Amino acid sequence: MNGPARERGQGSVELVALLPVLLAVALGAAQLLAAGYAAVLAGNAAEAAARAALPGWSRRRLEVAVRGGEVRVRLRPPALIPRLGGELEVTAHAAVEAP
Repeated sequence: MNGPARERGQGSVELVALLPVLLAVALGAAQLLAAGYAAVLAGNAAEAAARAALPGWSRRRLEVAVRGGEVRVRLRPPALIPRLGGELEVTAHAAVEAP
């Protein structure tokens, strides 16, 4: 048996051998997407929590930045002296370690 008769079914065997690899790649991509989505949700929750924890006057003066495992909050307090209004700011940050 030489030639084409001997190679019959070879494509099917190669496909069966490749399916676990394709499945592992697809599952890995799905896991990365799930982790990215969870990071976005965590950042949005941190920003919402920071805004909800502050009194009404400060919500307009608040900036929240989420990068990786760190949340940085910047707040511009009301100025009693008008010229200092743009110069004053308070910054705080919190880092979260992955479990």
